[in-house]
Amino acid sequence: MDTIVEINENTIQNAAELSTELWPDSSLTEMTAHYEGVLNASLATCFLLQNESGYFGFIELSVRNDYVEGVEESPVAYIEGLFVNPRYRHKGSGRRLLKYAEDWARTKGFKQLCSDTELENSPSIEFHTSSGFIEVSRIVCFVKDID
Repeated sequence: MDTIVEINENTIQNAAELSTELWPDSSLTEMTAHYEGVLNASLATCFLLQNESGYFGFIELSVRNDYVEGVEESPVAYIEGLFVNPRYRHKGSGRRLLKYAEDWARTKGFKQLCSDTELENSPSIEFHTSSGFIEVSRIVCFVKDID
């Protein structure tokens, strides 16, 4: 049976390893430091999904006080990352993590849960839409080096 556990000192490395699969431009060292920060943050958490073979998914959550597109009130609960190992996808694992996130947000008093994804990430967009999220905007971000 799969279980969901909140990140702790013993699972930081597991969260970091999974997150480098979601964000391959990040190093394991960088993500380990990131999850040490999450563990010590009062406005963030991460839940890991595990089975008898080990950890295979996570959802990272935060409380955002800054502007978030489409929200009715601020602060708001925010999904910073959601990942399920490809071998375990399309079996309800992502939805279980999402349900856990919704429960976490409700216990904190939030009425909305927000998220984002890259414009070209069709599977993520489909997951969000089929899970009840409503698209509120699309943006293209720019950077210009000036020196």
